[in-house]
Amino acid sequence: MTQQTSKGTDGVSRRKFIIGAGAAGVAGLAGCTGNPGSDDNSGGNGGGSNNGGSGNGSDNGGSNGSGNLSGEVIIKGSSTVYPVSEAMAEEFMKEHDVNVSVDSTGSGGGFQNHFCPGNADINGASRPIKDSEVQLCNDNGVEPIEFQVASDALTVAVNNNADWVDCLSFEQLSQIWRPDGAQKWSDINSDWPDEEFELYGPASSSGTFDWFIDNVIQDADAMRDDYEPTEDDNRIIQGIQGSEYAMGFFGFAYYEENKNNVKAVQIKENADGQCTEPSLENAKSGDYPMARPLFIYASQSSLEEKEQVYAFTEYYLEQAETDLVSQIGYVPSSQQLRDENLSKLEQYSGN
Repeated sequence: MTQQTSKGTDGVSRRKFIIGAGAAGVAGLAGCTGNPGSDDNSGGNGGGSNNGGSGNGSDNGGSNGSGNLSGEVIIKGSSTVYPVSEAMAEEFMKEHDVNVSVDSTGSGGGFQNHFCPGNADINGASRPIKDSEVQLCNDNGVEPIEFQVASDALTVAVNNNADWVDCLSFEQLSQIWRPDGAQKWSDINSDWPDEEFELYGPASSSGTFDWFIDNVIQDADAMRDDYEPTEDDNRIIQGIQGSEYAMGFFGFAYYEENKNNVKAVQIKENADGQCTEPSLENAKSGDYPMARPLFIYASQSSLEEKEQVYAFTEYYLEQAETDLVSQIGYVPSSQQLRDENLSKLEQYSGN
């Protein structure tokens, strides 16, 4: 019953899964994002009310206005997906006496250390689950169910004073980030400063790390090891701010929050390509070459056996099409994808 990606491999085509944003027709959700990027943030305890949420009213998890849900939902995984899950958790807990905890552990870190061992109900992921992770889950009796919930314009940023660089190609990025890569800006362009890079990026447990290797570096199966890795995207922002010669990359939502503090670099897929800035519009249209899908993976047993997990997942999938997602800084799900996700979810209602 495992819901894998269409490729079922460790790699993924960068545009194959990109979704179009539907009209954001559901109102009334606040655009709160919590504190994205923190390694130890959680949703906290929510005081549930008797006001029911959305859903299909099923006996096993459809929130039908009874307000009788209780228990907890444990979410681990991607720092990129973290602010979406955190906002969903906060809104859901306003309606139900359920504790939804959200931790930023990285996509791979979440799968490896929490979700596949059976210690989390949901894992956020900024790339599709790998075959090796599917096998690990199956070895532990966990069946991951995939739901694509948004898309992102993965953003490369530099210091605000780096006025020499406005656009980079995939090949130039590969030269900078691959093992034994360029050491100085002047190694990429002789007109650029003869100064060494200061690089900040996601840790190897991150889905963003994996996506960047598979889609940008391409000709290597690893990233250089002389950069500062972290699962906290805000630390990448701080590193870039602290040095004129720094560079890093992270989800677009973190750039949106810090666009006055760092400078986004336009990207082109090849030397003859068109430089395109990261934006929700360009990610939605597919014009931005570093657009990518975002996912949550739910445990089949949690969906079938824990009504609060089913109800929260249902709520998440419905609200993924709304302004809440775009306010955070990602392209919302389309109406068609929302309906497909909800139809898939109904298979695990436990009825």
